[in-house]
Order: sequence, then structure tokens, then C-alpha cells
Amino acid sequence: MNSLIVWKTFLEIGFIWVLIYFLIRFLQGTRAVQVLTGLIILMILFNVAKILELSTINWVLTKLFAVGVLAFLILFQPELRRGLARIGQNTIFNPFLKKGGTVDEVVEASQRMAKMKRGALIAIERDAGLKTYIESGIPLDAKVSAELLITIFATNTPTHDGAVVIEGDRIASAGSLFPLSQNPDLPRTLGTRHRAAIGLTEESDAVCVVVSEETGAISVSVYGKLTRDLDEEGLRRVLKSLFRPEERGKVFLDYVQQRFRFRHLGKRETETKE
Repeated sequence: MNSLIVWKTFLEIGFIWVLIYFLIRFLQGTRAVQVLTGLIILMILFNVAKILELSTINWVLTKLFAVGVLAFLILFQPELRRGLARIGQNTIFNPFLKKGGTVDEVVEASQRMAKMKRGALIAIERDAGLKTYIESGIPLDAKVSAELLITIFATNTPTHDGAVVIEGDRIASAGSLFPLSQNPDLPRTLGTRHRAAIGLTEESDAVCVVVSEETGAISVSVYGKLTRDLDEEGLRRVLKSLFRPEERGKVFLDYVQQRFRFRHLGKRETETKE
């Protein structure tokens, strides 16, 4: 009986530890982390006051803690929604962006537009749907190609200032509008495209590729984080790591097959010599 109680205790502790760990990871780098830290401090003070039997302080902290939790849920709804969306995310099961497909077309288009200093904003959908943002633009249903992307962002077209949304290997819309990030810690030098890319990735698990119209620099935004000044190989490497996990599996399988083949050939040579 005692062993069962110990087993349940360790299970509960492990579950709570994993829950807290993933909660911190989901909220890492967002404004919600500061509020979460404040709530943790309130919890520590609450337990200290309870142990020392400080009834007045205990009552005040109880009220503050209840208000703090409610404020946390209301003020940081986007961060919480993004965290919940990431719980079920697993790019291993994403069947799109195969070798020689969307990744290469997006990289080629971005590189060519960077040389022309043609501004662009491309959002690539992952697990969380982008239907709301697709409906805000001009609906399309065209296969992704570098030439089409370059044409959409031509300076004399009405879709130049909007964004492209890609679903799988299809361009779903052009001229779409994204929410601008309200993060006060962002550099003031960031333009509207970069803030829109960060704003979308703060609310979804999409990947945004941005080409600066002023400098021609290429950036990628994921989960509200912006990686700037990527070259062609850097952009391809980032997109591959996000959308082609099956290739890493293929590399491992090729390695195993190669080792098995060498071992099999070595065994046959040994048998032949004998």
C-alpha cells in the first residue's frame, strides 16, 4: 500500500513538473513571462504567510492572486492561444513542402526580390489554419512558383503591400492583411512588414518570410521571434529545419543502410577469403 502511495506521489510531481516546464517554454520570450513571474512570487509569499499564520497578509495576497490570474488570462490571450496551438504541433506529420517543392521556390523568389530590393511578406501555414487572413486578401489557388511570387509583389500591382499566404504547395491568397505586433521591445527600425510578420507568428504557428524594401535583407519570423539578415543558404536551412523533418529521417536511414551494406560486403569478402 505504501509503495502505491509513493508511486502516485512521484507521478503527480512529475506531471506538475512537466506541465510547468512546457508552460514556461510556451511563454518564453513574451510579455506574459513577466506576469507569470509575478504570480509565482505571489504564490511563494502566500505560502510563507500561511505558514507563519499572518492572517491579514494572507487575506490580501489571496485577493491579489485571484485578480492576477484573471488579468493574466485577459491581457495575454494571444500568448495563451499560441501556446495551446503549439501543444498539438508536430511538424513530423506535415506532408507538404517536399524536396524540390515549396521551400526551393520561396527561397529563390526571396533571393531574387532581395537583389531587386522588392518588399515582400510570405506566410506559410503549418498546423494552425490561416483562413481568417486568407479571406482578408484576394483568393487564389495557384501552385507556388518563384515567378508568380515575384509578380505578386511587383511595385505596380495592388497586392504589393499585402501578404501572400501559402497552404501546402498552393498560394491561397495575395494582398492579405496581418495584425501588427504590439510588442514594445521591438526595435523602432522595424517596418510594417516585419511587425506584421511578428504579429501573425505571435498568434499562430505560421512561418513568415520578409524581404525588406529598403535594404533587401531577408528575415524569418517564427513564434514571434525574428531572425534577420539571412542569405540564401541560411534561409534554406531555416525553412528545411521547420518543414522537412522527414529529410533528417531519410539521412539517418541512408546512414544505416550504408553501414549495413559495408558490413554485408565485408562479411562476404571474409567468407570469400576463407
